[in-house]
Amino acid sequence: MSRGLFDDIDAGAGNAPLAERMRPRTIDEILGQEKLLGPGRILRRMIEEDTLRSLILWGPPGTGKTTIARLVATATNAAFIPFSAVTSGIKEVREVMAEAEAARRMSGRRTVVFVDEIHRFNRAQQDAFLPHVESGTITLIGATTENPSFEVNSALLSRSKVFVLEPLSSDALTGLLRRAIDDTERGIGALKLSADDTLLSRIAEHSGGDARSALNTLELAASIAKPDDSGVRAIDDSVVAEAQQRAVRRYDKSGEEHYNLASALIKSVRNSDPDAAVYWLARMIDAGEDPKFIARRLVILASEDVGLADPHALPQAVAAAEAAHMLGFPEALFPLTQVTLYLALAKKSNAVGRAFTAARADAERTASDGVPMHLRNAPTWLMKGLGYGSGYKYAHDEPEGRAEDMVCLPESLAGKKYYDEEES
Repeated sequence: MSRGLFDDIDAGAGNAPLAERMRPRTIDEILGQEKLLGPGRILRRMIEEDTLRSLILWGPPGTGKTTIARLVATATNAAFIPFSAVTSGIKEVREVMAEAEAARRMSGRRTVVFVDEIHRFNRAQQDAFLPHVESGTITLIGATTENPSFEVNSALLSRSKVFVLEPLSSDALTGLLRRAIDDTERGIGALKLSADDTLLSRIAEHSGGDARSALNTLELAASIAKPDDSGVRAIDDSVVAEAQQRAVRRYDKSGEEHYNLASALIKSVRNSDPDAAVYWLARMIDAGEDPKFIARRLVILASEDVGLADPHALPQAVAAAEAAHMLGFPEALFPLTQVTLYLALAKKSNAVGRAFTAARADAERTASDGVPMHLRNAPTWLMKGLGYGSGYKYAHDEPEGRAEDMVCLPESLAGKKYYDEEES
């Protein structure tokens, strides 16, 4: 069963990866989460005083979610049952709930249930926890890399305290790497590794705030570095370059970061900031975003935020979308960059959208108003006899190309203005 998740909770040595061996054993060893775990902070007090309520730990990979759960396991007087949403199903959930209920009836002992990657549970599986959380049978700790607002049932979320873990800073990761190099018991101190802080900072910066990734890179670099005559292994630029994987990018095309980056691109263009716009475009492209998605967003923006302030904007965006579709990456980056810069530099107006929004509000309110008789279609003699089309004036026959005295709105909206040319 999945409760083997923490079977190695005290196994800090052996053949375990460096990231596992260096996992913090106390709250004070956890780096980069001072807002939650600093002296006097709420999560620290809850752990130290064993007063936990159900909570969700939300943060990127390698920021300490599982570590915090392990510290709870060692600190709490409650029964502690961990399992992973990756390998467990509804059957395991029900078994754990039955076990917790039995423990409460027999001894009054509460149970803390830790669910790793809770976002992988479907709604029915999450619902299985709800009555037991409500009754106090269990205290639930869920860990997730996804936004709980979208991935955790609202009923379960409302009964839990959400704690947000931040990506670790470069300084925090550099300190962690230095700790691993110096630690002869749990780290790689026995290898006599030599590395200056500049190289460690480089590893840290390319780890995307993920401690596990940073330690894995360091461990690989240590295995690549050759010992000199005195047994010292020097990590230099070439060793780091060989060991380093591509920077960790927290980007899920169906998740929050996907929409965060798209939002940043659109808002930067709207704000006429070409530098920020091209930066966020590069972030999206570098993360592997579909060029069609980027192109669609820019086409929408060309009408929504530029509109008739620059009538060339929409044709530019459509042309870039067609070019990107024809070329594919990497060449598609050129037309996408061109139109991003064009739109960022273009004069802005949201008059098109405001005109439609205002007109739509009136259209909904006056949906039962009939079309004025002179604007109605009159394909048959009967309809003409009823007055359909009567009084219509053909604009091209008018001196100014417009029949100024012909009202084209329903009578209740006569004189209403939705579009202001001066604002375009």
